[in-house]
Amino acid sequence: MSAFGNLFQLQTFFARLLVLFLCMPIHEFAHGYVAYKLGDTTARDQGRLTLNPFYHLDWMGALSLLLLGIGWARPVSVDSRYFKHPRRDMALTAAAGPVANLLLGFLLMIVYKALFYWILATGNFGSTIYTVLQVLNMMVQLNIMLAAFNILPIPPLDGSRILAGFLPPRAAYTYLRYEQQIMLVMLVLLFFGVLDTPLIWLQNLLWNGVDLATGFVDGICRSLLL
Repeated sequence: MSAFGNLFQLQTFFARLLVLFLCMPIHEFAHGYVAYKLGDTTARDQGRLTLNPFYHLDWMGALSLLLLGIGWARPVSVDSRYFKHPRRDMALTAAAGPVANLLLGFLLMIVYKALFYWILATGNFGSTIYTVLQVLNMMVQLNIMLAAFNILPIPPLDGSRILAGFLPPRAAYTYLRYEQQIMLVMLVLLFFGVLDTPLIWLQNLLWNGVDLATGFVDGICRSLLL
């Protein structure tokens, strides 16, 4: 393997490691925090209202992320009996995780763009600064990918709880009642690549949205370079 290939693999592994220990804990913390604000103290009582990554690690999910690029953390427990509006509040709690990933992608994209224009302005194309730039780019991609994957309406992903909050009560009950069967069908579709196209489309949509939302950085930096 070429030196470039080795460097790319190292950058990819480091980006995944940062997502594992920084971004995924924020995803789970967001679930617990929103649930707590809506009246459910389960996450707090279990010690999960923390950004300490070791409280959120699922070792199989961590290994999957590091090796395959897609993984999961240990889900935060939520008890909808504490919610004043169970269906709505469960949907809000579920949405908090993907929203947290999108916000992280947004913030990392700002840093990425600012560093990119700084490199253009200073002419500093050293290997270290280039590596930092590449890792930032990968972290943005991973956060957007995690957000897109988690909002798929596949039990037990967050998207299934979000969808249930918008369905009529009887339809939501039927949907959740057969969630194991739905999960198996969706996993088969994922395995055979049937869902690749909509998932890639969703990732591109979210990427373009984050790129557009951080367009002010492009405007400011370009004006400073002129």
